This record gives sequence, C-alpha cells and structure tokens, in this order.
Amino acid sequence: MRTFLIFFFALYGSLHLYAFLKIKNAFDLSKQSGLFIALFMAVMIVAPIIVRLSEKAGHEFFARVMSYIGYFWMGILFLFISISLIIDIYRLLLYAGSYLMRKDFSIFLPSGHYAFYVPLALSLLIVLYGYFEALNIRTQRITIKTSKIPEEVGQVRIVQISDVHLGLIVREKKLRRILKEVQAAHPDILVSTGDLVDGQINDLSGLSELLKEIKPRYGKYAITGNHEFYAGLEQSLVFTEKSGFKILRGEGLTMAGIINIAGFDDPQGKTYGLYNEVAERDLLSGFSREKFTLLLKHRPLVDKDANGLFDLQLSGHVHKGQIFPFSIITGLYYPVQAGFATLSERSKLYVSRGSGTWGPPVRFLSPPEVTLIDLVHEGM
Repeated sequence: MRTFLIFFFALYGSLHLYAFLKIKNAFDLSKQSGLFIALFMAVMIVAPIIVRLSEKAGHEFFARVMSYIGYFWMGILFLFISISLIIDIYRLLLYAGSYLMRKDFSIFLPSGHYAFYVPLALSLLIVLYGYFEALNIRTQRITIKTSKIPEEVGQVRIVQISDVHLGLIVREKKLRRILKEVQAAHPDILVSTGDLVDGQINDLSGLSELLKEIKPRYGKYAITGNHEFYAGLEQSLVFTEKSGFKILRGEGLTMAGIINIAGFDDPQGKTYGLYNEVAERDLLSGFSREKFTLLLKHRPLVDKDANGLFDLQLSGHVHKGQIFPFSIITGLYYPVQAGFATLSERSKLYVSRGSGTWGPPVRFLSPPEVTLIDLVHEGM
C-alpha cells in the first residue's frame, strides 16, 4: 500500500507540474499568481488524504465538499493532460518536419494561448458531459444457452452489479438509480463482484436497507474487491451482510441444486494479511460438471489452471477505464476490460464496466451498467 501511495502521488504530482508549465507558457504570470496556482495544485495533490483524515475526524460535510472539488479536478486535469499531449506531439512533429525538410512550418504551430485554452475548454466540456453519462445507468443484456440449466427450470436470470463505490460521493440517489434497474430486471440471483463500498465508508446510513429490499428467489452473493480492504475489511463485510448478501471468500455452494457459485477474495487482501488463500482449481474441481458453474472474481484475470472448470466468470474492477483515454492504459494490463469473451470451449468471461464511479463522478465513453445474464436451457 505504501509503495502504491508513493507511486500515485509522484505521478499525480508530475501531472500537476506539467499543467503548471503549460499555464506558465501561456501567460506571463506574476510571482503572486504563480504562487497561488502552485499552492492550489499542492492542495489538490494531497486532497485524497485531506478527505480521508477529515472523514475520520468526523467532519463529513467538509470531507464531501473536498471530495467533489478534488475528484472533479482530477478528472479535468487528466483530460487536460491527455489533450495537451496530443498538441505537444503535433508540435514536435512540425519541428521535426521543419528540420528534416528545411522548411518553415511555424505558421502551423499553435500559440501558447491556443495550446492552453483548447485542452481546457475540451476538458471542461467532457467532464460536464461525463457527469451526466455517469448518472445514466444502462442494462446490459446477455443470453447464454446451455444444457446445464434443467429443462424443468428453463431459465435462470442473474443480475450483476459491480464497482458501485458507495461512500462520500456515490450515495442514496445514485444507489436508487442502480437498484431501479436491478428491480426492473426481476433477478433470480443478484451478485456483487466487488467494490460495493469505497475507501471512505464511515457513514452509509440507510444504504444497506435499500440494498436489503432486493430479494431474489435464489439469493444474493458478493465477493470482496480491493476497496473493501481499503475501507477496512471488517466494516465492509458487516455492511455487505447487512445488505443481504452472502459473502464468498474462497468458497462455493450449489444454489437450489441448480447452479454452482464460487467466489474469491481480491488479491489486495494479501497486502493486509487478510486474503483467504484457496486454490481456484481445488475449489472448482469439487463441483459437479453437470451443473452450470458461476465464478465471481473482482479482477478480470483468469487462472490458467482453473480455465475449463467454470462456465462463466463475472468480474469488474477496470471500469473500462471510466474516462477515455484512460481505457488505453488499462487495456495494456487487462486483455478483456469490458464485455464478453470466450476463454475456452467451456469457459466464458464477462467484465462489467461498473455501476458507479471511483474518484471523479464522471464517465466518458464508458457508461455505467447493470448486467442481466439469462441462462437458458438450450432446447428453449
């Protein structure tokens, strides 16, 4: 965790330095103006720590205000840097072309003001659009035909929520939007594939009661995500259980004699010494191959030793990058960061884009979803 924080703040600080140099290049800053901007950026760099300490001290209103300011700023900064880099690459290519071709292309070079205002304006517009996109919960529908669902049962409907991140920003209003989609789907089974809570969960009054109102006939099942460990595993588990979920931590069961369900802890638990170490192959091998086996894992990583021992793995975690072009970066590590994929003749993977947001309450080209999976007897 300490290594991650050092890396995060070093990277985040570097992005602020880049943005500060952009501002300085665009304007003739006075000493006072430069100092004010630098101080503001310094506060924004440590805003996540300020938020956490404020909430721990019981200053929830201040913590929430700082969350909105700090995380909206994070989204704007990321987009500003991304667009500015494109302009800088364009400028670099022009300089290279001028040198190699011995021609003056300076007429095509954007001014310092232009190179600042265009990224800023686009960033603000995208964040405004992305705020409303994050509120637009979509139901993603998938149908899987299989002989492993008994003919007399016909169909089993699984609804997946993932990465809700209940905390200071995602509250009752957003949760009600998500649960409206869940209720409309009339699930037989509801699963939460991790990060139901965020890193700040000191007060989630009333939210577990809303989740508890959903009562599928075959039950509700949840696994831990990395944020359950950030928030404090014990209180995260208490909240999840109060919400009516059975938590699967390296364990499985056969639900109503119809479907096998297995779930595993997120690897983040190893950092805290709280990971339930159970080999996927060992657990899944104990299930009947005649029944459909559902595997719940927060991260969309597939254990090659377990591939073929489950029918469908449901995951989340990646948010499909949440704000494009961050999806380009996440795609380098996760081969499947959203959607459906065939892993082998027997095993499939579905990765949710997530139902809520982490950090900036913004999504761009990655709308939030509630996933509806119908398992249908193949003869129907």
